[in-house]
Amino acid sequence: MTERILLVDDEPNVLHALTRQLRKRFDLRTAESGEAALRLLKTAGPFAVIVSDMRMPEMNGVELLATVKTLYPDTVRLMLTGNADQETAIEAVNSGQIFRFMTKPCPQALLITSLVLALRQHRLLTAEQELLQNTLRGSVSVLCELLGMANPLACSAGLRIRAFVVAMAAALRLPQPWQYEMAALLSQIGCIGLPGEILRKVYSGQQLDADEAERFAGHPEAAAKLLEPIPRLENVTAMIRHQRRRYADFTDELRQGLFAEVLVGAQTLRAATDYDCLLFQGRGRGEALAFLRGRRKVYNPEVLDALATVRVVNQEQVLSLRVDQVSAGMVAMDDVLATNGALVVARGQSITPALLRGLINFSRQTGIVEPIRVRVGRYAEGDGT
Repeated sequence: MTERILLVDDEPNVLHALTRQLRKRFDLRTAESGEAALRLLKTAGPFAVIVSDMRMPEMNGVELLATVKTLYPDTVRLMLTGNADQETAIEAVNSGQIFRFMTKPCPQALLITSLVLALRQHRLLTAEQELLQNTLRGSVSVLCELLGMANPLACSAGLRIRAFVVAMAAALRLPQPWQYEMAALLSQIGCIGLPGEILRKVYSGQQLDADEAERFAGHPEAAAKLLEPIPRLENVTAMIRHQRRRYADFTDELRQGLFAEVLVGAQTLRAATDYDCLLFQGRGRGEALAFLRGRRKVYNPEVLDALATVRVVNQEQVLSLRVDQVSAGMVAMDDVLATNGALVVARGQSITPALLRGLINFSRQTGIVEPIRVRVGRYAEGDGT
């Protein structure tokens, strides 16, 4: 993808002059106000670099760059202004954490050099993010494999929740969406030691007794304790820790102590998990959404609006397959037995990648009674809006 630069100034003549100077070397977009710039970032992003004037009506350059820093942290921020006093520079650096502060009139050579360096800085940031994501994905994959072997029901739920959360993050245009995907995948890791019967009750909407309810309520904290030692996973861990917290319970004090992405991440997990349970119980999409919307203190309405854009594709069918035709994500409709009568997969168990490998190995070494009856379930996807 071409690295694009967004120029922001309330004077059209300035934008025209900058475009004329830079268009042969850079891919440029322009905006004549802070509000217009934010709209463009949301609808046409991402941008590698943003260059803003200081004095603009309604939203000045410092306010704009501070907002960009929060919403689009990988976008490198520069200020080009005729307001060259020390106080403006200090405020810009402290609030917007800008990469360069330049004054008008800026020599063309200096401006071009600054933009080249800004693009280089953006490449460093994104390369670090890619390395981080790949490293963390390896750790997450191992944990998910362990969960799949110890508690396939919880692993299956995590995969369904991930589909909803990924689509919601796209609808909300959340930066660094990998964080939300990982949080969803690991959201049920605290259930690794819970009996399958407790999870079956939860997913089917059955009443838990006091001991079961207490054990299930502790799974977010158990997950957080498990994940805390993993470096660079702090936000994901916090999302999971707060995933069962009601929207109304995020007090001002708690909000100040958490990053914005943690707040929205925890709420996407809560909404996706509860929505998945309602669908699992046989409720229709509209009925499930109406139920969630009726609990105003529990869910962030913006998160529910994003959830409403997620399309649930129901393609449930029961198939009779050979072992080599079975895929991860399918659900066993009957007990899967070895030819010697040993139970290999229990009825109702989701076929995780780890379980599938074990099933194939067992088939080669001992033999499996075939065909295997499995259910192909539903999946979620964004509607593209």
